[in-house]
Amino acid sequence: MKAPQELEQRWVLLQHWLKERFGRLPDLNAVLFLIGLQETGVHKSQFSKEEKQDLMHVGVCTVLSLSGYYRRVRIDVEGWPHFEIEKPLPPLSTDEQELLLKEHVLRYFEPYLNKKR
Repeated sequence: MKAPQELEQRWVLLQHWLKERFGRLPDLNAVLFLIGLQETGVHKSQFSKEEKQDLMHVGVCTVLSLSGYYRRVRIDVEGWPHFEIEKPLPPLSTDEQELLLKEHVLRYFEPYLNKKR
């Protein structure tokens, strides 16, 4: 895992990059929601609380699949990806879990961020 200070600097840059596109500075949950939208292709203006949670779950599984924690096993008829756990996450504190997710979100967005340079 990257040093927390470097990770936070890169995270802030990503947040501002996303703010330029969406008009708001997103927190981690909002970014995971956006990834879920991207991965499912779901486009509508209103979501139920359950749909938002499902989209964030897709975001979490997608980014953690980059390190082999999850594996996409199929996409259902509605276009939703389904994942299986490949290896258990290590025991982490809440702060460590957040850093792990941020690091993986940054890895997910690397191809998009590299295009702007």
